[in-house]
Formats: sequence, C-alpha cells, structure tokens
Amino acid sequence: MALGLLCLGHVTATIRTATVVGVDARPVDVEVELAQGLPFFSIIGLGDVAVKEARYRVQAALRATDLHLPSKRITVNLAPAALRKDGAALDLPMALGLLVAAGHLPEDALADALVIGELSLSGHLRAVRGALSVAALAKALGRSRLIVPRDNGAEAMAVGGLEVIASPTLSALVAHLSGGATLPEPTHSAPPIRTTEEGCDFDEVRGQAVARRALEIAAVGGHNVLMIGNPGAGKTMLARRFGTILPSLSTEEGIEVTKVHSAAGLTLGTGQMIHERPFRAPHHTVSEAGLIGGGHPIRPGEVSLAHHGVLFLDEMPELPRHVLESLRQPMEDREVVIARARQTVRLPAAFMLVAAANPCPCGWLGHPAGRCRCAADEVSRYAGRISGALLDRIDLVVETPAIAPDELMGEVTSEGSASIRSRVVEARERAGARGPNARLSGRVLRRAAPMSDGARTLMSECMNLLHLTARGWERALRVSRSIADLDGADRIEEHHVAEAMRYRRPSAWNASSVSRIEV
Repeated sequence: MALGLLCLGHVTATIRTATVVGVDARPVDVEVELAQGLPFFSIIGLGDVAVKEARYRVQAALRATDLHLPSKRITVNLAPAALRKDGAALDLPMALGLLVAAGHLPEDALADALVIGELSLSGHLRAVRGALSVAALAKALGRSRLIVPRDNGAEAMAVGGLEVIASPTLSALVAHLSGGATLPEPTHSAPPIRTTEEGCDFDEVRGQAVARRALEIAAVGGHNVLMIGNPGAGKTMLARRFGTILPSLSTEEGIEVTKVHSAAGLTLGTGQMIHERPFRAPHHTVSEAGLIGGGHPIRPGEVSLAHHGVLFLDEMPELPRHVLESLRQPMEDREVVIARARQTVRLPAAFMLVAAANPCPCGWLGHPAGRCRCAADEVSRYAGRISGALLDRIDLVVETPAIAPDELMGEVTSEGSASIRSRVVEARERAGARGPNARLSGRVLRRAAPMSDGARTLMSECMNLLHLTARGWERALRVSRSIADLDGADRIEEHHVAEAMRYRRPSAWNASSVSRIEV
C-alpha cells in the first residue's frame, strides 16, 4: 500500500486485492485518487456492472459508519486495466482506499495485506466467492495478512501461513486497523459441507452383483463406468452410493475441491472446507457451458465441480450429442481449457464418470416381460447417440438386469459400504505413490502393470477379438491392474485380464463378443 501527497492538491492510495478468473485469483491494485474539483465518483479499469455499482454501496456504507469523505473528485482505477473484473469483492478495498486517502486510516494500516469483501448499504460485510483462491494467491505473493468478511474467515484459514482478519462490519474492521478493539480469530464453527446424500449405503442394494463388483473396481482405479439396464433396475441407486466406497479426500484434494466450489460461489455463507468427495448429478437438459464451464465471466461447470469426485449422468443418451462430445477432452486430460478472444482459462476436471442408460428408447429391451416394441434400427440409433470415441474412454460397461421378485422381496444380505470401502482403501494403499491407475501415464502404467505369459497371450487374443483401439487396450490394462490390486497381486494374471475384458464393449449395447472370452 502506497500513499502520496502531491503538490497539485490531490491524494492517492493503493490497496492490494484480487479478482477470481476461472478458479484462480489474479492480483489487482485498487488505486484511489482524491482530487480538487466537482464532487464525482468514477471507477475505471474494465469492471463489470457489479464493479461499477460499487460506488453506491461504498458511499452508503461509509455514511452508515459515520466516516465522511471530503467533497472532492474521486477516481478509482483497477489495475491492470486490461484484466476484466467482476463481482462485488472489490467493494471493501475501494472503501479502505478512500479511508486511507482521506486520512481516516494510517498509511501503514494495510501494509502487506490483501483485501476482499462485499459491502452492504449498512456497512456489513458479505461473503464473496473465491476466498480460498485469494488466500492461496496472497501466500504465493508473500503477503502476511488477508482481510475478508467474517463468513469467509474459516475458508481463508485453510491455506495456512497467513494472518486472517475476518470482520463482520466495516466499522469493526476500521477500529481494528486503527488500533482500537481487536477482532477475534476466525473459527470453524460452521458445519462441514455435505456433498453426498446422508444415509446411503450399499447394503440397501438388492442383487446387481456384477454392477457392484464393477463399481468396486472403479473405486480402486478411478475408472469411468457405464451401466445399461431397464428402468427401475437400480442404476441410479448404485450410482448415488458410489461415493460411500471411495477413500476420503486428502488435505490437498480437499483444498482443491473447496477452491473450485468457492470460485463457483457454492460455499457462500458456510465458510467451510469440503471434506467429502463431490457427487454431481446434472439433469440431462444441461447445457454445454453448464457441463464443461464457460459463460461471461467464465465459471466452473459440472465436470470441475466434480473434481476429485463423481460426475453422474443419468439417461446419458438423452443428453444432446454436442454436450456429450464435449466430455471427451476433459475425460482424457483431466482439465478443461476454455479459450476466449481475450483470455484462456484452465479448470481442473479430474472426475470419475458414472453414467446410466436404458438399453433402448422405451427402456424395456431384454426385460423378462417382453414389453419392448422398439425396432432394431431404433435401438441402433439410440445406442449410437454415444459415439465410439466417447465409449472408448469408458473403462467399464456393465448390464444391470431387472431384479427378480424373490430377490427384491427377500431378506437383505447385501454387503455394506464400510466393508467394500475398506477393500478399496487397502487396494489403493497397495498401489502406493503411483496413485489411481486411471491417471497413470503410459510409461508409468507399463512399469506398474507387469503381466504373466498367460495374461499377455489372452490380452493379445482379446485385442483381435474385440478390435480394441490403442486407447481401449490401455484402458483394459488399467482395469486389469486395478483388479490385481484388489487381489493383492504383484502382477497381472490371466483371470484379471479376463474379468477386465468382460467390461469392454466392442460396440454399444453389444455383449456377444465379450461373452466369448473365457479363461
């Protein structure tokens, strides 16, 4: 923060702040000038409508706090001028800059501090999105203090290494900075954010042993799964319980997830870290920008909100073709790159895709009651809504047949989530530093997946039988490694390959070739 008294009769002050672009924060300097002339308040520096309207909120908040500005010409410049700024997080830096320039605060009160916050007309501070991203930026820039609204305090403290000053009002903050009443440290009293439905457990699922096994393998290796079955077979029920068998988020992963959700404004009013893996289930009418991210300004989409968690697409073939195809790049690269004329933004997207689909347009193909009346070409067109390129990126494709009445009405004997999760955690611990198999590079995968002679021979035969692409072969190898991890095996054996290949589909909705794979 710099303050200068110029001979021309005007005063300037600079407050350090930040604006969120995508999920990351960019530094911004709020330069305030009080000059001789007719009273006027102007804001320059490529701000959106919310930024332009800040002058009304700032003036009203200062009046409510009994801090009056001299009748001078006020100019606020947001530097760098070429960077777009949006939202109301620059309200508080503007107000503090005016108070420093007017002499209500000492010039060293905001030294080495980064400031964000929205002002109400009464002078109260409202939470803003992206507080965690701003805290990370402050630490990266070597700042020692971060000033935020009270509801952002706990979130900002997650980064560590910063003195976080969280104030409920502008007047309380001014008193603190002036050496008066000291603000208390932020607390973590707010309840943790829940991202999965409470009470879900696999012991409620009847039957579907193959699908349960596939989801367990997917949880071990971080694989993508597609379930195909009649309506009411339990596809959605299985998907919503998938998160209960996944390992807990690490501290680093929790910060990354909270950073994304904070940038999207989903943590406003809670100020808490996310400790559970996200589960996102957008409706099949979701737009491309809603799924992948975008808009003006650019906001994270569902694939980014599912970072380190699960993206569930129910009725997958019902999504528009261009929306489905937009998944291909983030599924491969685990990030989204949104390019605009003025900026390029990278958004994290390391998610596990769990999708569900009916076998035909009416949904009853293969049902024991024989209710399906769809023609063969209708079924083919329906299956073709998921392109071969997208299907090739899905590691496990499983059928969820209709459940027999006896199985549905009998006593519950299904294994619970806790015991399944313990096996998943044990298998991941066995994998160690190499991490989930779905994320390994090709070179690391080959080192981590040694094969027996029988497994290698069977893999070669399956490649010819199923006409696998190079990507399909690599993904089958990853699944084989995950199955071996579950078995506690150091190398991939023949039966691991056989099981992995049963989850491959040479074409959508066609399991005839897969059924021929035998050990």
